[in-house]
Amino acid sequence: MMPKLTLNPPRPWSFAPLSAACSALLMPLLLVCGWWLASHYDWMSEQILPSPATVADSARDFIPQELAPQLLVSLARLAIGLAGGIALGLTLGVLFGLSRTLDRLGMPLFNVLAQIPTLAWIPLLMLALGISEALKLVVLIKAVTVPVTLCTCAGIRQTPQTLYEMARTLRLPWPTRLRRLVIPAMLPYVMTGTRLAFSQGWVSLIAVELLASSEGLGYLMVQSRQLFMLDLVLVCILVIGAFGLAGEQALQRLERRWIFWPAPVLSHESPTPHAAWHSLAGWLLPALLCLLWQLATDRQWVHAAFLPAPREVVTALLAGLGSGELTSALSASLSRTLAGFTLGASLGCLLGSLLGRSRVADRLLTPLLSALRSVALFAWLPLLTAWFGLEESAKVVFIALAAFFPALLASYQGVRHLPPSLLETARVLRLSARQRLRWLVLPAMLPALFSGLRLSLMHAWVGAIGAEYFISSGDGVGSMMIRAQQLFQSERVIAGVLLIALVSTLFYRLITLAERRLTAWRVH
Repeated sequence: MMPKLTLNPPRPWSFAPLSAACSALLMPLLLVCGWWLASHYDWMSEQILPSPATVADSARDFIPQELAPQLLVSLARLAIGLAGGIALGLTLGVLFGLSRTLDRLGMPLFNVLAQIPTLAWIPLLMLALGISEALKLVVLIKAVTVPVTLCTCAGIRQTPQTLYEMARTLRLPWPTRLRRLVIPAMLPYVMTGTRLAFSQGWVSLIAVELLASSEGLGYLMVQSRQLFMLDLVLVCILVIGAFGLAGEQALQRLERRWIFWPAPVLSHESPTPHAAWHSLAGWLLPALLCLLWQLATDRQWVHAAFLPAPREVVTALLAGLGSGELTSALSASLSRTLAGFTLGASLGCLLGSLLGRSRVADRLLTPLLSALRSVALFAWLPLLTAWFGLEESAKVVFIALAAFFPALLASYQGVRHLPPSLLETARVLRLSARQRLRWLVLPAMLPALFSGLRLSLMHAWVGAIGAEYFISSGDGVGSMMIRAQQLFQSERVIAGVLLIALVSTLFYRLITLAERRLTAWRVH
């Protein structure tokens, strides 16, 4: 008997991939067309905005002759910094996650150091290390270590305790327990920390090369900006964005390939006894370090020009606050931060809400915004100073750019993930657009929005300090620290670091307090 043959009809050819590709390319093409029109009709000077043809012609000779060697230098630094920072972060994260004693003793100090922006350490490190290669590597390793440590520790802590109890019951040896339990549980968190580490490391590398380097992409951008060769600056920005995007995509593909098992159920954290003793134990290591610091300066183990005594730092801090110098600098920095944060976060929230509500806008704008976000933040500084000068407007625009993307992503996620049941209820009740926004959209997106605003405010503060480093005209904490570093006044530099840390902590607490007040309904 002949087998029965069944012929499947051919699949209709789908236009969806082609439509998605066209949508992704539409806005970049429109941007290039607008750029060409602005240069062709002299809406902006050729010196301020070189034409696309000029940039392409410059790139043809500039990339192989000058940019490629400097790019290799930057990538080598990034690779060494990532390797060292990830190794150190994994070690600290595993120790803090597996040992409650080490966690109680070391994690409070680590959290304090983590809240100090990496950028704040650069003037102090320049006093000790100059502009040598060690400066770049120390800055990179610090920027990379923090997210890897925190994510690794969180991954180990979130592993259900029943799994550890089963491992102890089965008397699994430590190598087997590590390979079969700890590593699979923490690997998703490690990959998240690695992606964050790559992003922060790339930004920190460009920043330190802009400020204190004689080679690398950042140095090449500074040199091109000083010669007002903005076509070369634009080429550097495009290359930095391309490598940032490629690195992020590579890490995402690696994560999808390595992690193919479902995430474990989150464990319940039981309250630990003797909370008072544990809180006191967290102060033990900082107190010992302060005593060691004082002893090192008294015995002259380190030069006072690089590491002054703690009392000298406190004296400099109080004297600066008493004379009004630090107060004036802090006031200028805070005003810039709040102005840039208000501008950037407002635009980010509005655009993120639009992208979350409109699929057409999402398809058109998201690819372009993702490409712009992949450019390291400080790579925009040479271009902004050429367009806005060295005045206050350049600093505020840069701070707004720093605050824009966290607010954009948070508002987008908050609107996009609104529960469908609530949307259906609003349609059944025939709520107006205003009522829907007030009683449905805003309350539902507040948790995600506050997470974004917290990051946005911290990025704005870091952006303000960075803008004052690079645009040192005028007042500000960053400008004061750079001037103190040039005069070898290390006590004022450390006082500035303490001030930056205090403001960072204050901003974090204020946003957290506002979140608790406005989302109190979530706990009832």
